[in-house]
Amino acid sequence: MPRLLDGLRILVLEDEFLIAMDVEQLCRDYGAGDVVIARNLAEIDRQSIASRFDAAIVDLMLGGTSTLDFASRLRESGVPFVFASGYSDMDEIKVAFPDVRLVTKPYSGDDLVEAVASACGRGPVV
Repeated sequence: MPRLLDGLRILVLEDEFLIAMDVEQLCRDYGAGDVVIARNLAEIDRQSIASRFDAAIVDLMLGGTSTLDFASRLRESGVPFVFASGYSDMDEIKVAFPDVRLVTKPYSGDDLVEAVASACGRGPVV
């Protein structure tokens, strides 16, 4: 298995426990050095994200709360990220974040890993 995420510190914003566990294991299988799961924005708002993480996987909605403001802060901090969501209205996302990959649920692990690797300038660009 290629280690596309070798050594990366990845933040996973996901409020569904089983999906979060799957994504964490997937990232580790592809070589991620550290994977931190946050199930709501309050868990990470106060932390210095840019110094702690190399990349993020962001669900568009956490417990009914939009993560778009947080995604804007990630972009301002220079932290590459991808959206992973079952959210249906994608036009708003494509307008606000034209350069960010959106991996729609249900997604394959390979698609998610390749999107994160690509956002970090690694691996094949799809």
